Formats: sequence, C-alpha cells, structure tokens
Amino acid sequence: MPTRPPDPPVLRGERVLLRPLEERDVAALAAILAEPEVARWWGRWDDGRVRRELLSYEGDTPLTMEVGGEVAGLVVISEEEEPDYRHGALDLFVRTADHGTGVAREALRLAIAYLIEARGHHRVTIDPAAANERAIRAYSALGFKPVGVMRRYERGPGGDWRDGLLMDLLADEFAAL
Repeated sequence: MPTRPPDPPVLRGERVLLRPLEERDVAALAAILAEPEVARWWGRWDDGRVRRELLSYEGDTPLTMEVGGEVAGLVVISEEEEPDYRHGALDLFVRTADHGTGVAREALRLAIAYLIEARGHHRVTIDPAAANERAIRAYSALGFKPVGVMRRYERGPGGDWRDGLLMDLLADEFAAL
C-alpha cells in the first residue's frame, strides 16, 4: 500500500504549476487570504498563521499554485491512509483576479490525477462551505458529486457555525471526463 510521498510533487499543467510551498510564498499567500472574497471562506490569516498552519504542518501536502510565474493560490492535498477508509482529499484557494478563469479547475485536475494515478486512490473528497456556490459549481464541473450536508461543520470568519457540503469523485468517474 502506498504511504505518504517522501517529497511533495511538482505538477505542471497548461497554465498552472503546482509546486511545494516554500518560505518565499508566505507573504503572497497571506495577501491572497486577506482578499475579501477569499477571506469570506477562509477567515483571517497573516504571515505567522500561514507559516504555522500551512508551511510547517507535517500532515498534509500544501502546493503553491503559480499562474504566469506568480503565486495565485494554494492546493492542499490530504490522504487518509487507514486501509478500510483510504482516500485523498483536496482544499484550495485562488486569488480573486483568477476567479472564473479556469485555473482552479486546472489545478484541481492536476491534483486529482496525482492522487489517483500516482498515489493509487479510488476516491477524492472536497468539502466547500454549503453557501459557496462558485466553488460548488467548479467542483461539480469536474465531476464531484454531493454526498451530504455537514451541519454546522466549520466556524466562519464572523464566529458563526456554517454548513459544509461533502462532495466526492470516484477514480472511474474522473477517467470518464
């Protein structure tokens, strides 16, 4: 059975490069997370929190998203290794200037292909806020299907609890796209 990759991958698409998160990315990612449309879903972040929770955290694989040589966001790859529940999971944010351009979908396609082809997962999950219609449309266009609403799943930036939508994509569904 595959285990965590010893080195994070570098994934290249037509317009998107996903590469391991580095210290040099911290300020740019904190600035993107401070954009109102991103902060609406991700909450408050600063350089210190990016360093602590994304750069230094050992459990997930954060990949900096570059578009045109500039930091445009982040894709976080997680893997459940328990044999009876094994699957991959994704999360991401993208700078507001790139919303609606298709780069998030391209980045997700790269990450999904990596989880299925290189890491051997049969299923990939993603869990946007249930009210994040833009994200849900983008994930649905990639083949993700709603599994169910997780009630009061996460605390929003204002301190209120909000629902999350669990979505998944099976490897054979992705291959059919």
